[in-house]
Amino acid sequence: MNFKRQRVDDNGINLTPLIDVVFLLLIFFMVSTTFTKESRLQLELPSAEGEAAVEQPEQIEIVINAAGQYVVNQQRLLSDDVGGLMATLTEVSAGNTELPLIISADAATPHQAVITAMDAAGRLGFAKLKITTQQPDAGGQP
Repeated sequence: MNFKRQRVDDNGINLTPLIDVVFLLLIFFMVSTTFTKESRLQLELPSAEGEAAVEQPEQIEIVINAAGQYVVNQQRLLSDDVGGLMATLTEVSAGNTELPLIISADAATPHQAVITAMDAAGRLGFAKLKITTQQPDAGGQP
């Protein structure tokens, strides 16, 4: 009698899905990693003698009180017209219209004062304009 041997099933763990997941994670981390470019040379630049450089503010803030009076970077304007505001903005920004311009107005400020500030900024070419608001408290009152 000729008995056939029973086939022995290989009950080992299939590693193919595990390898797929590992490669997917590897690709994900390679793509989502941010790379920094570091300089290979350490330079010590010479200092120049002469007039001190005028530091420009990183941003310009226009504060408008309830009476419609303007304060630009803690400098109160004597006149409340567009020309005076434009002259002060030009002086403070040193002609750099890439600086962000922040308008902070009182809740009781006339809307025309805010529009005048926005108009002056637009005429000078300021594109980064922000208007600040007050966040309400947890009780719902601002």
